[in-house]
Amino acid sequence: MESGASPRSVTPGRQRWDVKLVRGRPRTAQILAAALSRVPGITEVQANPVTGGVLVRHDARVCATDVGRMVRRAVALLAAKPTGTEGVTPDGPAVDPAPPADRGPVTLPALAAGGAVAAGITLIKGSALRRQLVAVGGVVVATAVVLRKDWHRTVDASRDAAGPDTGRHPLLEIVGPHRRTLYRAAALSIACQTAETALGTFLGWTGLVLIKGEAAPLVSLGLTTASAQLWGLAGLVAAACAAVAGLSYASNLQWRRLGQDIEHDWRSRTYRHVQHLELRHLEGERTSRVAGTLTNDVGQLGAFFAGPANDVLQLGTSLALLVPAFLLLAPQIAWVAFLPIPVIAWLSLRHQDRAAAGYAVTGERRARLGSQVINSLEAGATVKSFCTEDHEAEHIDTLSEAAQESSRQSDRGTIRHAETVRACTTASMAATLLIGGRSVLNGTLRFEVFSPLIGLPQMLLMRMSRLGGIADQYQRTLASYERVQRLRALPAEADDGDGTLDLAEVRGELVLDGVTFAYPGRPAALEDLSLTIPAGQVTALVGATGSGKTTIAKLLMRFQDVESGRVLLDGQDVRDLRRHVLRQTIGFVAQDPFLFDGSIADNIRYGTFGASDEAVLQAAAMAEAHPFIAMLPDGYDTLIGERGAALSGGQRQRIALARTMLKNSPVVILDEATSAVDNETEAAIQRTLRSFAADRTMIVIAHRLSTVRHADRIYVMDKGGIVAEQGTHDELLAQHGHYASLWQIQAGELAA
Repeated sequence: MESGASPRSVTPGRQRWDVKLVRGRPRTAQILAAALSRVPGITEVQANPVTGGVLVRHDARVCATDVGRMVRRAVALLAAKPTGTEGVTPDGPAVDPAPPADRGPVTLPALAAGGAVAAGITLIKGSALRRQLVAVGGVVVATAVVLRKDWHRTVDASRDAAGPDTGRHPLLEIVGPHRRTLYRAAALSIACQTAETALGTFLGWTGLVLIKGEAAPLVSLGLTTASAQLWGLAGLVAAACAAVAGLSYASNLQWRRLGQDIEHDWRSRTYRHVQHLELRHLEGERTSRVAGTLTNDVGQLGAFFAGPANDVLQLGTSLALLVPAFLLLAPQIAWVAFLPIPVIAWLSLRHQDRAAAGYAVTGERRARLGSQVINSLEAGATVKSFCTEDHEAEHIDTLSEAAQESSRQSDRGTIRHAETVRACTTASMAATLLIGGRSVLNGTLRFEVFSPLIGLPQMLLMRMSRLGGIADQYQRTLASYERVQRLRALPAEADDGDGTLDLAEVRGELVLDGVTFAYPGRPAALEDLSLTIPAGQVTALVGATGSGKTTIAKLLMRFQDVESGRVLLDGQDVRDLRRHVLRQTIGFVAQDPFLFDGSIADNIRYGTFGASDEAVLQAAAMAEAHPFIAMLPDGYDTLIGERGAALSGGQRQRIALARTMLKNSPVVILDEATSAVDNETEAAIQRTLRSFAADRTMIVIAHRLSTVRHADRIYVMDKGGIVAEQGTHDELLAQHGHYASLWQIQAGELAA
């Protein structure tokens, strides 16, 4: 499109866009989000510079088309003013200027190299102590410059994820009650890193003994001969190896346990919250997105502590041990030993920034490939009927080639980065040997000090190569934490009513008194509707799609609450009753009932878990489900798969009907509960329902009028939730109105 923006999904109150302009441009993404956030009616904007995705949340009363126009206009303005975008906004108001852009990828290495050159010049011309301190200072400054950009981004992300209501860092919020495990894991990691440093020192002393015949530090321990020192060092190396292995095992176990505990804790608490969400909020979120938050995002919270957090601690411990050791023992070579740190840090962060976009593209292409494979396989009958097998195969080839090319590009960058880091560490060791060797030869550095230290910086430098991955995982963790918190911020159903009901005494009279209700962003589904559903009778609701029949059922169950008016059960406003008590009073069967992955008996017993086998069989018989269940090889123990995939639509409806009959509530709502069964089975179910409906209130919602012809009262609904006609089947036929016309069409007496 000309604006460079295309909508990915549009739902009431939320839109997702693909904006190529912000991909790989964090500054542009920030400006676009700020500009759109200033528009009245838009409540939240998130722009991802990695994927180019833009999420816009807005007031549901704002027209989605207007929001789309604003997005396109903002993107067009940004594209037209690439160098002066601080004042860009789709409707005119200026956006506050943001801080100056971070230095580009050319400036950072230049500064690092400049710092190194300055340190080298000072090293040559200054006094010994000054040369050493300034050289090390130059390395520190160069490292700080390299890390500045990522640090600011990290701080901003931390603030955004923490939110305004807490002063604690998000990582502390994530750890929560598991701090003791964190402290144990951290202590073990520090001890392990210390033991590993000691092991490197002992190995250096071993080389010293082999070259010079003794290691001076061991003489003070009483080991005066080379043989004694070698045996002593063998024991120290063995002890250090055992310590490293044991501490590494224990620390990794603790970190993994911490990650698993965090994941389990957050998933349990978040899922419990989701189970108690108001249905209107749960329906407003895509189920796949909620599931992704409960699986991927919660898993990311634990994964960070199971891996990257340990890497950060080990890196910090190495720096804390090695930098003072070199400054105290060998300041002459400290600067060259640690010179690769800013270079490797810059390479790692730069690689991660580039790789993130590549991984996002690869992931998107693989997702499209997987989706197309599944779609084409599920549409096997359609594909074969249109003779498009070759077309689908070619389509998969194209998508696979695109995914393969993205993977190759990512692999080239990853391998190039790894080899560059290896070259830097090798060059560092060579330079350390050269400069340190010259210092040993001219007598300014003792060989006994130089030998044990020479190999230690390499451990630190190799860990530095993980810095980009650590920063990336940290950013991902903060983003996941923010999504989890957003899900947890959705309001749960209030269940604080003080009204009471005794199931044994419920009569089941339901009254809608002047009820008005509208779904967000839509016209009113019900407007000032009043009707009465008598106790102990069968009442039917029929009418065109969109006339509010299912909405009435949702209001009775309090899946939704009325905007005005009242819904009464035996004279009590249902809003005064606890939802749990109300829903125990009402049994509900939806048109597309949900069955769980398990056995048929488990699904019938769902919600009435203590029911006996005899009660389950009786409920199945009443729902006309027993005949087909008895023919299955495993009978009631037959596993039916996810959503009851192993059963037909009619069989699923009969299982759901049996489940509601087993619940034995005084009020029952059947929403197209027999729409998928054949006429013969429906007639048998209707006979059973007449017996089951005795002394209980039953509401039947149906399009098939034969289902409701024996109802005590029939309401014919029209658009806007208006009661167009009411009466018994015979009375409505005598009125020669809309119901009579529908009956004649369905009976075949008139042409449709």
